[in-house]
Amino acid sequence: MVVVATVREYINRMLQDISGMKVLILDSFTVSSVSVVYSQSELLKKEVFLVELVDSISMSKESMSHLKAVYFLRPTSENIQHMRRQLAKPRFGEYHLFFSNILKDTQLHMLADSDEHEVVQQLQEFYADFVALDPYHLTLNMAANHMYMLPAVVDPSGLQQFCDRVVDGISAVFLALKRRPIIRYSRTSDIAKRIAHEASKLMYQQESGLFDFRRTEVSPLLLIIDRRDDPVTALLNQWTYQAMVHELIGIEDNKVNLKNVAKLPKDQQEVVLSSEQDAFFKANMYENFGDIGMNIKKMVDDFQQVAKSNQNIQTIEDMAKFVDNYPEYRKMQGNVSKHVTLVTEMSKIVEERKLMLVSQTEQELACNGGQGAAFEAVTNLLNNDSISDIDRLRLVMLYALRYEKESPVQLMQLFNKLASRSPKYKPGLVQFLLKQAGVDKRTGDLYGNRDLLNIARNMARGLKGVENVYTQHQPLLFQTMENITRGRLRDVDYPYVGNHFQQARPQEVVIFIVGGTTYEESRSVALQNSTNSGIRFILGGSALLNSKRFLKDLEEAQRIARINTNVL
Repeated sequence: MVVVATVREYINRMLQDISGMKVLILDSFTVSSVSVVYSQSELLKKEVFLVELVDSISMSKESMSHLKAVYFLRPTSENIQHMRRQLAKPRFGEYHLFFSNILKDTQLHMLADSDEHEVVQQLQEFYADFVALDPYHLTLNMAANHMYMLPAVVDPSGLQQFCDRVVDGISAVFLALKRRPIIRYSRTSDIAKRIAHEASKLMYQQESGLFDFRRTEVSPLLLIIDRRDDPVTALLNQWTYQAMVHELIGIEDNKVNLKNVAKLPKDQQEVVLSSEQDAFFKANMYENFGDIGMNIKKMVDDFQQVAKSNQNIQTIEDMAKFVDNYPEYRKMQGNVSKHVTLVTEMSKIVEERKLMLVSQTEQELACNGGQGAAFEAVTNLLNNDSISDIDRLRLVMLYALRYEKESPVQLMQLFNKLASRSPKYKPGLVQFLLKQAGVDKRTGDLYGNRDLLNIARNMARGLKGVENVYTQHQPLLFQTMENITRGRLRDVDYPYVGNHFQQARPQEVVIFIVGGTTYEESRSVALQNSTNSGIRFILGGSALLNSKRFLKDLEEAQRIARINTNVL
């Protein structure tokens, strides 16, 4: 079962057995996990007439005894306190409580003690403690995502909260899938190791009974890796539809905010981009930008044909047919204008920021050797007045990651050039990135130049040529999945937790990236799953990244590190 279907199934079970008018009460996290898989109209069909946040409903005193309250909350101490206050003075006729993860015994007792009016009809754990963006891609939407870059001594309690939340999210995924995995992690990452050990302790000791599902022949694999093993993917411009929209405009919980983009009618200022609700997007989300333009033109032509036939209304039957088909027509019209607006806006940004020029050099830095030519290309772009500050910064970062050991003198020249051209970006941020994710810190063969097999593979790829210069880069994750599929993931790089080992190839693999995932990586996972290799991959992460968010996390970690210079 894929993650979107799993969460939908939970929500169906919550709502379908409770008859009559309902209010659905969520918290700031579960509102995301519900909204990405369930539309407003689907909730209405289940007789949900009101959706409220738990903290705002606490403020209201108005009695609504005709409504049944369905709560879906994370089992946090704040939410338990909200529930206690609301059960002490009940406003609704019935209370149905669902929590998205494991409740502690003490929390259960607190809720039972608060239910003096005996209004609670049921209390259940439904393990949807993650946001299912796509069938094989989930995120935890963590605000303090920069924490993974900081050593434990800087903020021990902040780091513990970060780890606890990641372990909660990972355990919910496996409880929802009804599996207990064997766990491996990235050797060079302290935080991946810590999360792996804490997840193992929860699944095999503290809650071993809960995770004691019927054994599959081969246990699934949970692989915990660190974003810093592949900082390149998070820095690159993107040229496939979903990834490009997120990189240039931004997607949050499968919604795109277009308020600042163009003068649009109010109902089009926020649009939904979901493979579950939009057939055109589902068919084109992984296509490259050139093909998208052609496919949108075809969609516009099809729509014009429908619009023309609607103008030809001559009989009562024609009119009745038009009225019957009108909702579908409106939906089609909305869809056409949504995709046309997105592609038009992205074309404008590509032109303004000269991204085709920038991206060609980015791809060369990510995929091909040749330090001299790379230095010249980056220098020319730094001197080009049309290139934006953020693009200059990314180019210098990509150069530094690739050639930090080979050309320190030229790297210093680029640092100085960047500081003079884009004063707001001090070279310190690039150096902080190297300290975080430089060659000595990474697990895996990011540039395919450490391992003989990868060197040979890259040579073969070079000889074959590349279909599209803008999409030649493949994330490190692609190579990791290939190694798992072929049974070549090295124990020395990705050790096991405890005395668990995998004899046979796993059939289900969850790869969790501490520090966040990108849509380029989720595309890799979807394409890998479509090859029918006999292994199903699911990708999870602490946040959803584009280059802007990755740099924001990097800057925040650097700011905190500076304050704590003595411990770094």
